[in-house]
Amino acid sequence: MKNIKIIPLGGLRESGKNMYIVEINDDIYILDVGFRYPENDMLGIDVVIPEFTYLEENAHKIAGVFLTHGHPDAMGALPYFLSKFDVPVFGTELTIELAKFLVSENEESAGFDDFHVINANSNIEFENVNISFFATTHSIPDGLGIVIETEQGSIVYTGDFKFDMGATSGYETDFARLVEIGNKGVLALLSDSSNAEVREQLASEIEAGEVVADTIANWEGRIIVACVASNLQRVEQIINGAYKAGRKIVLSSTDLEKIVRTAIRLNKLNIPADINFVSPKNIRKIPDNELLVLETGRMGEPLKTLQRMANQTNRLLSIKEGDLVYITTSPNSSMETVVFKTEDMVYRAGGVTKHVNDDVRVSGHATANDLKLLIKLLKPQNLIPIGGEYRELIAHAKLGRESGLAKNHIVTATNGDVIETDVKEGVSLAGSVPAASLMIDGIGSSDIGNVVLNDRRMLSEDGVFVAIATINRREKKIVASPVINSRGFVYAKASRELLNESSVLVKETIEKYLTKDDFEWGKIKSDVRDALGKYLFNETKRRPVILPIIMESKNIK
Repeated sequence: MKNIKIIPLGGLRESGKNMYIVEINDDIYILDVGFRYPENDMLGIDVVIPEFTYLEENAHKIAGVFLTHGHPDAMGALPYFLSKFDVPVFGTELTIELAKFLVSENEESAGFDDFHVINANSNIEFENVNISFFATTHSIPDGLGIVIETEQGSIVYTGDFKFDMGATSGYETDFARLVEIGNKGVLALLSDSSNAEVREQLASEIEAGEVVADTIANWEGRIIVACVASNLQRVEQIINGAYKAGRKIVLSSTDLEKIVRTAIRLNKLNIPADINFVSPKNIRKIPDNELLVLETGRMGEPLKTLQRMANQTNRLLSIKEGDLVYITTSPNSSMETVVFKTEDMVYRAGGVTKHVNDDVRVSGHATANDLKLLIKLLKPQNLIPIGGEYRELIAHAKLGRESGLAKNHIVTATNGDVIETDVKEGVSLAGSVPAASLMIDGIGSSDIGNVVLNDRRMLSEDGVFVAIATINRREKKIVASPVINSRGFVYAKASRELLNESSVLVKETIEKYLTKDDFEWGKIKSDVRDALGKYLFNETKRRPVILPIIMESKNIK
């Protein structure tokens, strides 16, 4: 009997960052390597990725990475992963092309080239398992679910999916294949939970496309459409709607243009051949009623770019009266506050905002009815809800019980849990591995750490307080009175007494330290920091970041 472990490194109790390990004997199969966008309090953070410590300790066991689709939550952390591991990566043609684009943008992984194109009919044989796939419906073409076939039954990973009976070619679910997988026997089902709380039936993408086209056709001024670049189904609807309305289309960024051009080259976008794309540099030459700007923003999030447009600080255009800002994708829960702030800024600039969900509720993720239908088709022995916040995992577990699964055959885990499965005994937790969230700032592949993030938070809340002093170590005295500077802490003109008292305190602390025989730069700065910290908190009840700068002056004879 094979020893099977399932270990989530990301994607549980959070939105995005999907990464799951299936470990069978001495082989590790990695399902997706995604990132998530930062929470509002993660100041300066670009993305959050999974921790790879367990994989680094077991790198020799990794058989490969298997990608379900081309969205950042499924493959966004791939460049960081491939900077540490040299293992094969499998995905559909479009997914691999988008992955190559991501990897090439990161200098630490740019040389990687061990990609393998598969499709829904592919079958890959390894020593211990057989891996096959099935077509799924999502908001990007060529989505796949993954089947790891073992002697005890299959482990099925859905990736992000939904059921849409009106899905067009490239987005269709293979229901016959699902029945086939279920009849062979499913040991464990890892299933998307993002919409597990939604009980009502959502609209099909055909309806959504009609709403998008009508909105574009009925607006007289400029239209700025906010969309996630990798949501190619929505991009296709926007382009077709603009074409029917006789509008010229501006793709806002080179990243978006590369994605669109790649999808067109691979015949993954169903759009007219004579689409009129216009260079952003010619945007001012186009009449307002003939212009549509497709804005996806940096790293796929357009909201910050919209804010710059509203503040008149964007190089491409500034929002003005008569503009429509059309938000065509649903932001995750962590971005809701940013959405409201952005809308307010758009209205202040004279524009109007509209959401596609104002007219039709649509999503790329399975609802409660979809999840229950999937359980009926696959008939899994065990259910492991993945890909969602805690409340969504709990809702999915409840759906599993409603579908006939016993409580001991469903596990609501957290990242890092080691999950063991058994046909009769069910699922159980058998320890844990490191699975923290690593915060990436800039182009580096290392985690900036909670200490740096805490410093940024303190700077944003209480500012910085700088004390500068010059000493003569030989004569054991201060050469000049300490200079105090403050930014974001107090208004200097209204706080002269506080600053003067701080200067006196710094002088006294340094003079006291200089009476000692020993001298350490770190210790004298620490004493100044501690003394200032206590004084400033007592006076203001605030804790600014305190930076003592102690310089040495030497007598030259």
